[in-house]
Amino acid sequence: MADVIAAIQVMATYKFYKADFSAWAKRIEGNESKGEYWKKIFEEHPEFFRLGGERKKASLVWRRSYQKLYDVELEEKISRDKFKSLTQEEKKRISRIPLEDSDISTLINTAINLHTRELDQKKDSRWWIAAISGFSGMLGAIIGTLIKLI
Repeated sequence: MADVIAAIQVMATYKFYKADFSAWAKRIEGNESKGEYWKKIFEEHPEFFRLGGERKKASLVWRRSYQKLYDVELEEKISRDKFKSLTQEEKKRISRIPLEDSDISTLINTAINLHTRELDQKKDSRWWIAAISGFSGMLGAIIGTLIKLI
């Protein structure tokens, strides 16, 4: 859970919306050799993260919903007309706008709520263990009593 929250925070605010796994590992925890670990986190949580077409880069789903109109050098949104006038090289410095604090908070709260529900479901799915244990104990007592009577 902590890793999902950390990834949300970094991926929501970094100037580029998409990067390879080792780049995210370096941004999130300062260790680019953990790229495969982060790839697994991203794959396990498609409700928050998406892998690119070749599955070599990851991005935050919410951020992908915005158009590529954020100039990472100027740190501001540009117009569609300005974007169209840029060269291919200049377009490489255009990303999707970072998320607002309220958006990040919504994502983090959603992650916490999903995690809490998952834990509750695991608890609920184990109700039968106590019932079977109790039944087994009772059955053992009955069998023990019957053996003594015979």
